[in-house]
Amino acid sequence: MLTQERYKNILDILGEREAATVGELAQLMGVSESTVRRDLNALDSEGRLRKVYGGATALNKIEGALEDEVKVRDVMMSEEKEIIAGYAVTLINSDDFVYIDSGTTTSRLIDHIENTKATFVTNGIIHAQKLLSKGLNAYMIGGKIKAVTASVVGADGIKNLGKFNFTKAFIGSNGVDVTAGFTTPDSEEAIMKAKAIEKSFVTFVLADHSKFRKVYPVTFAELRKCCIITDKLIYSGFSDKTIIREVKI
Repeated sequence: MLTQERYKNILDILGEREAATVGELAQLMGVSESTVRRDLNALDSEGRLRKVYGGATALNKIEGALEDEVKVRDVMMSEEKEIIAGYAVTLINSDDFVYIDSGTTTSRLIDHIENTKATFVTNGIIHAQKLLSKGLNAYMIGGKIKAVTASVVGADGIKNLGKFNFTKAFIGSNGVDVTAGFTTPDSEEAIMKAKAIEKSFVTFVLADHSKFRKVYPVTFAELRKCCIITDKLIYSGFSDKTIIREVKI
């Protein structure tokens, strides 16, 4: 069994049972305990599991309600976001009426847009500025401004968003989980995302691999309702729930 196959098997086992001993892992995979110990050390150093005495545990996937500011999130997983955005933009056709959700990966999508015939709608303040600077045909959703994410949310935002019918929507997500679905820390953000998905013919969630198996307080959609564009898929089970496009670096 190849090293990467063993890594994947170990993470899958921990995903199912949360913890396992070295002996259990060795027996399940048909390898020696010394091989398992080396693999656990490597995975622990990569931050993909937590090594404990005699075995390992899965990382805690439950996240809190606090959210980093845009300028902080924008520099995280920068290369992955660029490759995801570069692929996502190829899905936009001239006759599309597109919703672009607030978020750092969706913001990078706008940087790649060359199609001047499509029409765009966004609830992101930074996004609207980018669309305007590129001279694109665009609309800004009005409503309450959320400073941390530089986005429009709230009842007025939902009402205004409900007037549109999109051919495609590009959505950001803080967490992607097989059971919990797509999640975010804020309920108002979640409602905006859910409404955009409801009003779109097809929805693409742009999520780098660090978002997978993380769960935030509010679910805004089940996995089956959206296609996922990511840089790489580390965990199993997700492909059974929805369509996933891996755009590897």
